[in-house]
Amino acid sequence: MSECYEYVPHRLLRQRVRDIASGFEGVLMAVINENVSDTGIERWMELAYIRGASGREFTTAATNIEPAHDQPRTAGSRRDERST
Repeated sequence: MSECYEYVPHRLLRQRVRDIASGFEGVLMAVINENVSDTGIERWMELAYIRGASGREFTTAATNIEPAHDQPRTAGSRRDERST
């Protein structure tokens, strides 16, 4: 596998995110365009590196991340939604 990679800017860097594939949450540390092939044919993919609460990082496809909403919804905000 080639050791080539490049950092990709992302709007959620250093923010709390959720991996929609696994449901795990953490802080988005980096998005890197990496060659993920283990054969001679290159296959490039944007991987998101997320640091979980334990301090360990895991990866997922950059398209699998969304902002995590840490604040629980209040009864008042739920009431406002019903009235619309």
